[in-house]
This record gives sequence, structure tokens and C-alpha cells, in this order.
Amino acid sequence: MFPNSILGRPPFTPNHQQHNNFFALSPTLYSHQQLIDAQFNFQNTDLSRAVSLQQLTYGNVSPIQTSTSPLFRGRKLSDEKNLPLDGKRQRFHSPHQEPTIVNHIVPLSGERRYSMPPLFHTHYVPDIVRCVPPFREIPFLEPREITLPEAKDKLSQQILELFEACQQQVSDLKKKELCRTQLQREIQLLFPQSRLFLVGSSLNGFGTRSSDGDLCLVVKEEPCFFQVNQKTEARHILTLVHKHFCTRLSGYIERPQLIRAKVPIVKFRDKVSCVEFDLNVNNIVGIRNTFLLRTYAYLENRVRPLVLVIKKWASHHEINDASRGTLSSYSLVLMVLHYLQTLPEPILPSIQKIYPESFSPAVQLHLVHQAPCNVPPYLSKNESNLGDLLLGFLKYYATEFDWNSQMISVREAKAIPRPDGIEWRNKYICVEEPFDGTNTARAVHEKQKFDMIKDQFLKSWHRLKNKRDLNSILPLRAAILKR
Repeated sequence: MFPNSILGRPPFTPNHQQHNNFFALSPTLYSHQQLIDAQFNFQNTDLSRAVSLQQLTYGNVSPIQTSTSPLFRGRKLSDEKNLPLDGKRQRFHSPHQEPTIVNHIVPLSGERRYSMPPLFHTHYVPDIVRCVPPFREIPFLEPREITLPEAKDKLSQQILELFEACQQQVSDLKKKELCRTQLQREIQLLFPQSRLFLVGSSLNGFGTRSSDGDLCLVVKEEPCFFQVNQKTEARHILTLVHKHFCTRLSGYIERPQLIRAKVPIVKFRDKVSCVEFDLNVNNIVGIRNTFLLRTYAYLENRVRPLVLVIKKWASHHEINDASRGTLSSYSLVLMVLHYLQTLPEPILPSIQKIYPESFSPAVQLHLVHQAPCNVPPYLSKNESNLGDLLLGFLKYYATEFDWNSQMISVREAKAIPRPDGIEWRNKYICVEEPFDGTNTARAVHEKQKFDMIKDQFLKSWHRLKNKRDLNSILPLRAAILKR
């Protein structure tokens, strides 16, 4: 959609050129009809600035009051401007672009809408989107009902207590889905055939009550397919989205910010749900791995509590932040899954090997949500309790895993030799992305940070082995309060 001819353009046009200037932003390789259609949409959304947004509500309740405190003071924004290229959202980046198929969204059943006035020209469909199948709603995915494991020892009881207090609730997910639904309608005023996916921890089964929302915007799809270059086209697309958010959605989105990283994002906060969101463009691998992880999450009842406590532990010891050169949450989850796959009596298999058709990169995007429904629970002969599994996880990466020569592979359900490719050279931690084969832990590029990570595994293993008390490595009360 946006070829390389826009490379030299500034991300924002000067104020005196912004009004009625869609041709100044658009590349010259569009057909004449496409430009007319796109300008028509752009100008109509620009005209609708005259419509004042009502204060938003959920259903028929009173308007929700929001904080006036400054946004994004928290954990990562202050450092993001000076980050290495492999920043927080590195888990979505893939150098191997794949065809993107039309996304039939997975909405909430009986979902409630934001209370908003009618928008101009919402039924206009330009000729360039006639090739896209009509939008079809699919029932929202409810979490699979599974019984939590028994906890007969103190350590296992503490892990379950933390999990039950901090796990994401259905109400949390519905708020995020409600925001996604409304944002998709707004973005379709600019890109009529686009689809917006909720991805990451919010949907993969490993979210907490405080988890941010990650959104993937699929701008254009087969058979009208084009590849998005993250350095040029993605930035340009997000510039338009950012401007649209600032001019039309200030009533319910607080201070949207365009982060020009290697994988650019628009960062914003929904005033209604008070959830912070990151929105990226066409990083399809993030959609696929969301549903792969969701399948693992509900495959065995010890997986989710174990992942949550390990994420909380890593965050407490400051080794769970890719933007600061440590491990992303995605890498940590893959490390836990790998450990559970490599036990003498495995707790998890490789579902990509058992169900290759369900998790093939060729599966169309509007079908990927069905994969978790096709996989029954896994019955393992391993009866280890949660406390023993947490201890074993720490011991495995502290004393057994060979960081110098091995790569973590959930796809293969084993540790495999490191590849010789340039991406893997001089990397301290190698975690294979299950779909595109990239290194999800490439943000760990300093020896000091790598040594800090290894040291924390070793220290925590020794402390927990001696005390058998979760408080020895993670203050339980403080972790529960943070949620």
C-alpha cells in the first residue's frame, strides 16, 4: 500500500499543510481511483471533527470518571526514546513476511458498545476492497474450564494463592475487547478493509489483572496483499492512525503517542477501562503465537499458575523487560514451556508436531482462533506439584541448560544446537520463535545483563531450596497488591 517512495517524507506534515492534504501523504503508485477513494475517506473523517464525542459509558451506567494524572509515567516509557532497536515489542518483529488473510474478528457475545454519536459515511465501501470477503462475526472465545491442581504443601499453596489473586478476569478481557471493537470501527474509516486483533498476554491465557493490551492492525489482506516495511510503511500508517486518534478520539483515549522504534507502535490509554494499549501494524506472527500459547495455557492445569509466578518473580528481580536488555514476557513463557517439555516425564508435548495442520503458518488468520478448540487436554504421568516445578525450573536454567551452545525450542520440545546465522552470533540467550524461527531473546545483548539473569536464577534456586517459602524470592503480599 505504501511503497518505498515515502521513505524520505517526515512522519508528520507541517501544520499549515495538514488540512486537505491526503495526496501529500500518499505515495504515487496508487491508481487514480484508489487515491480518490482514500482521499474521500480521509476528508470525511476530517469533517467529522465537528461532531463532539459524548462522555463514554458502559451500557446504561453512569459515565466513568477518569484520572487527570499524567499518562505513561510507568515502567518503560521514560527510557524508550533511547532504547536499543530490540525494544519491548520485539516479540512481534519478523523478517519473514507472510501472506495475511482476512481477519474475521472474535467479538464478545452480546457485547456492549461505547456510547457515541453517528459517524459520517460509515457505509461507504470503496472499489479497492471489493475483493475482501464480507465481515462475519465469530463467537468470543471463553476460557476453557479447567480444575486447578491440588496444593498440599506450603509452597504450592502460595503459588496458587498468587495465581488466583492476580490472574486476568473475564471482566478485564471484555473491557479490552470492547475498546478493540470501537477502535476497529474508527480505523476502518481510514483503512476500510483493515482488521484489529487483540494479541499477547491479554488473550494467550497468561495475562494478569494489570496486563497491558496489545493490538495488531492488519491493514490489507489477500488477495489484495502487500508487505509492510516496519521502517517506512508501518510508521506512515501509524502516523495516520495517531493523527486520527488525536483529532477524533480525545474524548475516550488519553494522549496517544507514536513510538518510532524498530517495530513502531502507537501507545495510548483507554479512559473507560483505564487500560494501556500498544498498537502495531501487520506483525502477523504475534497473532499466530497468541493462539499457540493459548493452547499451551489450557493444555495442562499446572501451566498457567507456574507461568504467572515466574513472570512475577522475574519482574520483581528486574529481569523481565526487553526494553532494558533483559527477557521479554514472551521469552519467559517459552522458557517455562520448554522446561515442562524436557522433563524426564514431560508435562507438555510439542503441539506443533502433534497438530501440524492446526498450527501451520499457512492457516488463514480468520481460522487461527479455532486451533485451541481442536486440542484436548494433555494427560501427563508427571505428578510433580507446583512447588517442585518452580524449584526445577530455577535449577534447570541455573545449572543444567547450556547457554553457550543450545537454543530453546518449543517447536521441537527440546534444546537444539544454535544456528550459525548472523542473528544468533554473539547472542547470550537464544529462544526460538515457534513460527518464524527468529530469536525472541535478542534484546539480551549485554554480558552484564546476561550475567545478572543467570545470577538471579542461581540465587533464587538456592534460597527457595533452603526455605521452601515463596516469600524468600518474591514478596507475596506486594506481588498480590500489584496484581
